[in-house]
Amino acid sequence: MPATETQTQSALLGVYKPSGPTFVGGEGCELIAEDGRRFLDFTSGIAVNALGYGDPDVAAAIRGAVDAGLIHTSNLFRTQPAAELAGWLAEHSFADRVFFCNSGAEANEGAIKFARRLAGEGRHEIIAFRNGFHGRTMGALAATDRAAYQDPFRPLMPGVVFCDIGDTAEVDRLLARGKTAAVLIEPIQAEGGVKPVPAAFLKSLRWLCDEAGALLIMDEVQTGLGRTGTLWAHEAAGVAPDIMTLAKPLAGGLPMGAVLVTEAVASALKPGDHGSTFGGGVLVASAALAACRKIGAEPFLAEVRRKGTLLADLLGALALRRPNVRAVRGAGMIWGVEVDDAAGIVARAQDAGLLLVSAGADVVRLLPPLVISDDELRRGVAVLEEAIPC
Repeated sequence: MPATETQTQSALLGVYKPSGPTFVGGEGCELIAEDGRRFLDFTSGIAVNALGYGDPDVAAAIRGAVDAGLIHTSNLFRTQPAAELAGWLAEHSFADRVFFCNSGAEANEGAIKFARRLAGEGRHEIIAFRNGFHGRTMGALAATDRAAYQDPFRPLMPGVVFCDIGDTAEVDRLLARGKTAAVLIEPIQAEGGVKPVPAAFLKSLRWLCDEAGALLIMDEVQTGLGRTGTLWAHEAAGVAPDIMTLAKPLAGGLPMGAVLVTEAVASALKPGDHGSTFGGGVLVASAALAACRKIGAEPFLAEVRRKGTLLADLLGALALRRPNVRAVRGAGMIWGVEVDDAAGIVARAQDAGLLLVSAGADVVRLLPPLVISDDELRRGVAVLEEAIPC
């Protein structure tokens, strides 16, 4: 006898609180509920579905891997898609080498390990930043400034120290102690309220790390691959990291993460230092190669920038009409609207057919698919405005 929806949901571990309808399909920038109702999606699966739902190139790549009978081989053997994808990522970034894993948290775990491996004994500390988010696994959690997430799982991995964004003097003081392996930062603190880090501060970090012999790690799990209108968000600051972490949109909706590193970092690692059974598997790498080639095309990125300007204008106008909106900030297709009761606004918008996600108690986060149309942007912002109390 088939399980009921209640029985099915009760079997899931309760670390999430899913709300709303059960979704059974997707098309373009909309999700389709089991009753046929369509919802305009301004979450993109939390920045994952950059190409929306049903992208033909990603679907063709997945079908090709399935038809070839090569979904997984492990990293004991060579396969072509992972090698091609690594080559594409290196060609389109600062990096020389790429490590594949399964998620953003895993990518940040790898980045921390790689930095410590190069630094050697005595230089084990990671400088992270208040309000930052890097994942829920134990190393990434230690670098995530959230007491509610950390406290139930203490003691955490030692060796992480926190600074305020913009406090160059404190970063300099910590680096001067000679204990730092790396500085870890998001170019936009996405989960922390969609707060862009000033370009001048990122440039200062690059200089300070170079002077101290520490690495600069850029967490681009949520901002990378076109989300801000450039391929990598840190490009806008004119700096290059030593390590960059990627995940969410990388494989077109399939689970995949990556750690991109310079040759200097790669030279410190040897076989056996790290691993991932599923990392870079044929199926996900094939999908990722299709997604990266599409997103990485300059005409595509130019369209994201154009639509990002439109979205900025729409949200700016909304803020003028709704005094409860305290701030609007972001870039490209990642924006935060600072309000009272973000959860209530998200719930009302969902009732009206728009999917949103919060970033803390007082920020509504907008993460539309990069392929969204102008009309869909206007429609979504109109629904958002109606959900914000006057």
